[in-house]
Amino acid sequence: MMERSLIAMILVGGKGTRLKSITKETAKPAVSFGAKYRLIDFTLSNLTYSNIDIIGIITQYEPYELMAYIGNGGSWDLDTIDGGISFLTPFSKAGDVQWQKGTAHAIRQYFNFVYQYHADHVLILAGDHIYQMDYQAMFQHHLSTQADLTIASTDVKLEEANRFGILSYDDSTKVTAFEEKPEVPSSLHASMGIYLFKTDVLAKLLQVTANEETVDFGKNIIPKALIDAYAVYAYPFKGYWRDVGTLQSLYDAHMDMIDDPNFLSLNVSKGIQTYSKSMNLPPHIVLEDGVIKQSIIADGCVIDGTVKHSSIGYQCVVMKNASIEDSVLLPNVFVSENVRLKNVIVNKNVILPENYVAILDHVDVVDTDTMWEVGAIDE
Repeated sequence: MMERSLIAMILVGGKGTRLKSITKETAKPAVSFGAKYRLIDFTLSNLTYSNIDIIGIITQYEPYELMAYIGNGGSWDLDTIDGGISFLTPFSKAGDVQWQKGTAHAIRQYFNFVYQYHADHVLILAGDHIYQMDYQAMFQHHLSTQADLTIASTDVKLEEANRFGILSYDDSTKVTAFEEKPEVPSSLHASMGIYLFKTDVLAKLLQVTANEETVDFGKNIIPKALIDAYAVYAYPFKGYWRDVGTLQSLYDAHMDMIDDPNFLSLNVSKGIQTYSKSMNLPPHIVLEDGVIKQSIIADGCVIDGTVKHSSIGYQCVVMKNASIEDSVLLPNVFVSENVRLKNVIVNKNVILPENYVAILDHVDVVDTDTMWEVGAIDE
């Protein structure tokens, strides 16, 4: 087994309850984004660009679809002989299933994976964020500051700050304070949930917090690292980044993509490329009555209605006289004639009946179970 200076572990086990029915049967990183992508595509593509090819993916909630999608990682050029992707799933030990009790607890459960490669440093990532980052640049910052722990940070709006861990740091980027989801933030520097640890430091911090009922990086590990005077530094990140943990943030990220033709340079064949698994579907078709304006349409779609400022996922059908505006259709949605939608996210595999109307002043999800709470038939 070859040794590695830096390996990565991706946390994909959360339930994602704030996305409502979208994650009822789907792990959040497997949720579709921007018509053709899945959320996990961005993290995996960043790892490919950063030449990090030892990756442990820690699963728990509804893992099958995600695992089937990723496979051996070949779509992201991560199917290496000595390394590649390993799925780290819940296991039985001494008669009990070892369920995860927090983000850091999940890492501790699979720490043998780190020891297996004799890694000096561990990069811990989330699988449900939309961004492009060269992790090697973060690694060089980590080494140059001689940090024990480096936390990627981005500036957020004041009204969003209470969703995140908030950092304060000095001119050298050394972290001077950390607050987990504060009501009144002391800064707008938010943790991106991307952590780079020296392996021995991470092992010690996981050990001293072992008796906590739940062990999270934000609630337990980072505060403990600061109390114990470890060298904790921020890595300020200036690019686009969104944690799409809520319906509104998932919707807003789609609207960002629609509004910006150069969104994350997805249409440019240089820099960080974002890869996804090809579905090998036919191209989308626009029929005689089909109208599309400022929208993203994935392969396999048939459009015979009007689509404005919307994202339409794989294998969707929009029938004649249907109108979709400022909305997101996840894959395999059938929109019948005379349907009208605005400000909605339609979950995958939903059939919308004729004359169904959901025109909202706030974003909500339309699913088979919630269809009549969100909209109604217009007779």
